[in-house]
Amino acid sequence: MTRRHASPRRRRLEPAAAPSPEPAGTSAPELQGGSRHPIDLAVEARLIAAGVRYAAAWRGRTVVIKYGGSVLDAGTAGTVVGDLVLLKGAGVNPVLVHGGGPEITKMLDRVGKETRFVQGLRVTDAETMEIVEMVLAGRANKALVTMVDAAGGSAVGLSGKDAGLLRARRLNGPVDLGYVGEVVEVHPQIIQTVSDAGHIPVIASVGIGLAGESLNLNADHAAGALAAALGASKLIILTDVPGVMRTDAGAQALVSSLTAAEARRLIADGTVSRGMIPKVEACLAALDRGVPSAHIIGTDAPHALLVELFTEEGIGTMITRTA
Repeated sequence: MTRRHASPRRRRLEPAAAPSPEPAGTSAPELQGGSRHPIDLAVEARLIAAGVRYAAAWRGRTVVIKYGGSVLDAGTAGTVVGDLVLLKGAGVNPVLVHGGGPEITKMLDRVGKETRFVQGLRVTDAETMEIVEMVLAGRANKALVTMVDAAGGSAVGLSGKDAGLLRARRLNGPVDLGYVGEVVEVHPQIIQTVSDAGHIPVIASVGIGLAGESLNLNADHAAGALAAALGASKLIILTDVPGVMRTDAGAQALVSSLTAAEARRLIADGTVSRGMIPKVEACLAALDRGVPSAHIIGTDAPHALLVELFTEEGIGTMITRTA
């Protein structure tokens, strides 16, 4: 597997000549009297030039971003929401898809409803589905919309039921999971309408079933399906770990880049496990349907979205169809 720090990755969309930002601490100190040092100005000029080139390359392109529910449980969005607003202002079309697992569990506990998981999927009976929809399409969705507004942007909150955005069927398996679904059709016109009007679409991962019932969708898979249907230039899945990790010399190390075949092998041998499996599966599904690249990145790094889009090296794990 080729690591990005060993060999600079090749991007499809960014200008090849765009220089990478200088590492922190390279700026020279001010001269006596408070005047700026010429080297300091040169570094800043390079940073500005790189940012402008990358912003121009991404203008008009769509990026689907999946954000997990843990941020809502923590009550903070870090720099992610501010990055979304900056991207929209730069002419990029971000689309945010979110879950809300921790908040759902908290609400179920509050009403005395037992939470059960089978192979990482929440067993969702009719009563649980009511709470899932209330949390995802209600509190979680509107909390993110409010955060975007507070950061100076404009967002419109939707669920997969609105305008038939995410049509789904019940998930078949050895265990009946109830109202848990998988996406079978995407009708993205409402997303395009909202985005073209200058707003950031914020999508709750609730789908509409064949009989009009609400279905609980895996947010990673929903984001992958939406990225493919929108013809997105990139799928980014944000999580609370740096990316895909594996054991290297007895320590956990980040895997910077993977081909689709390599990613599938890591699932098969157990390196990718538990909650990382649906994230990698969503990336692979998006790649199979024409999305050029997919990325799994951590939110701990400041301005992770901007670093991924507007620098040569990016951040986290990049997955592509081929090397």
